[in-house]
Amino acid sequence: MNPIKTYSALVATMIFWGLSFVATKIALENVPTFTLVFVRFSLAALIFISLRRGWKWPNFTRKDHVKMVLLALFEPGLYFIFETIGLQHTSAAKASLIIATIPVVVLVLSTLMLGERVSGTRIVGIVLSFGGIILLAVGDSNFKPALHGSLFGDLLIGGAVISASLYIVFARDLGRNYSSLDITFIQIVYGASFFLIPSLFELPNLHWGAITLRSTIAVLYLTVFATVVAFMLYNYALSKVSASRASVFINGIPVVTAISAWIILNERLTILQISGGTLVLSAVFLTNLPRGMIYCRKRNQTNENSDPTRF
Repeated sequence: MNPIKTYSALVATMIFWGLSFVATKIALENVPTFTLVFVRFSLAALIFISLRRGWKWPNFTRKDHVKMVLLALFEPGLYFIFETIGLQHTSAAKASLIIATIPVVVLVLSTLMLGERVSGTRIVGIVLSFGGIILLAVGDSNFKPALHGSLFGDLLIGGAVISASLYIVFARDLGRNYSSLDITFIQIVYGASFFLIPSLFELPNLHWGAITLRSTIAVLYLTVFATVVAFMLYNYALSKVSASRASVFINGIPVVTAISAWIILNERLTILQISGGTLVLSAVFLTNLPRGMIYCRKRNQTNENSDPTRF
């Protein structure tokens, strides 16, 4: 495994998905819920078909094909239903904070379903990252402990957490035998088909002339970067590292969302939020540092042993 390539893919995914919360809020200003998701994944499917130079269906076993259907059902299927509708009832920042609980759910599922071992360093990293998330939440100038008004949206985002966690576990299992390109291709094609019928019910009430350039750019971003590129990178990373380790990077999403919301939506960051974001990123680094150091140490030892000038 090349740790630089793998963790660069995870960092890029974290950035693309962090920006997607703001992009989704912007797109929903003019585009209905299911139409948005259907257009996003249909365009992404066409991009993948062009990249694959035709409709070449990957060869999955019957058992793995069932897993692939479940993977696509959880994400993008259920995940984007919960997330997109939930974002209409809660803020992008709060949604990203709830999404950041995914590593805890993945930690439990990967232990029970995949038999992965959990080290003390990972647990410490997750605990620290949640400390940062708490600072991000309470640091909001409008923070209130009550969930009145947004409880429905928060519960829907919680459903997205469960869906995404199951997706990560299934993707990690499939990534042992299939390429990230094949997994992402089927995942996106199935995702588009899941949202076809619901989007048809929204078409009669869709006002095409009301769609702004701002919303169009947001949809294109969601299609290319938050869907095609991000899913390819994350599925690639899941084929190289454990599900629980890869999922920790999701805790960095609130940081990206908070910064992008500040720049694009003119939301202000407080000192506590900046401190929380720094703690989250530090925790992600701490959790993944040991494996990278071990890899580099082993590679240096191998190079030394293979050096013909070494006596």
